[in-house]
Amino acid sequence: MPSLKDLKNRIDSVKSTRKITKAMQMVAAAKLRRAQDAAEAARPYTERFNAVMGGLAASVGGSDSAPLLLKGTGKDDVHMLVVMTAERGLCGGFNSSIAKLARTHAQKLVSEGKTVKILTVGKKGREQIKRDFGDHLVGHVDLSEVKRIGYKDAAGIAQDVLGRFEAGEFDVATIFYNEFQSVISQIPTAQQIIPAAYETESEGDEATLYDYEPSEEAILADLLPRGVATQIFAALLENGASEQGARMSAMDNATRNAGDMIDRLTIEYNRSRQAVITNELIEIISGAEAL
Repeated sequence: MPSLKDLKNRIDSVKSTRKITKAMQMVAAAKLRRAQDAAEAARPYTERFNAVMGGLAASVGGSDSAPLLLKGTGKDDVHMLVVMTAERGLCGGFNSSIAKLARTHAQKLVSEGKTVKILTVGKKGREQIKRDFGDHLVGHVDLSEVKRIGYKDAAGIAQDVLGRFEAGEFDVATIFYNEFQSVISQIPTAQQIIPAAYETESEGDEATLYDYEPSEEAILADLLPRGVATQIFAALLENGASEQGARMSAMDNATRNAGDMIDRLTIEYNRSRQAVITNELIEIISGAEAL
């Protein structure tokens, strides 16, 4: 049975931990609002951009003059997986859910005889994927020094991916990230970015007609690289909001658990202290009676 001193030290230790988790929860809550606003502000632009690109892709996708980023290499032998996670932990299952989805996808491709290459964005995802697919890692993007994600960061990642595609290193590229829904809900998502896969407007949607100059193929050749950067940027913003939401929820649970532990330890401390006092009284009474 632990001594009173041990129980007291443990209670003080848990109280210190609770202060830290409470502070991290408050910081995550403050960052979440800014990250959520950024992610939600980017969604209309991304959706409209993808709608326009979908219309262009539908009109020229089958032609021989279609850009390579749209029609692809004609093969799907080599797959590039861009796994985007956080640089830090203490955010619940945020990082592990993305890594799990990427591992499952990679295992499926390997079982089909495909070659898998993995580019990681974020230290935590790399640590998890390295255990099973260390030989498949071909690059890493470190964003630990970036305080606020910007389009420039996404453009740098897109430039790396596009450079590898132009060099013939892979046929299909897919990004993995968490789509933000709420503080307690983030959805692991896999999205193909090369060859470009855009949804076309259905017949029930309001279709908008555009005249393009100089030509649809020329415009697509210029916009497709930007489309890759736009999709990566949107994914980074969704990841940023999801990370802060997951961290806020995880730190809230940790703070509650620390409070429950303090209550249990305090009860145990009081019982032990009462037992010690009772034993001392018994010894005093017994000594007095002996006299």
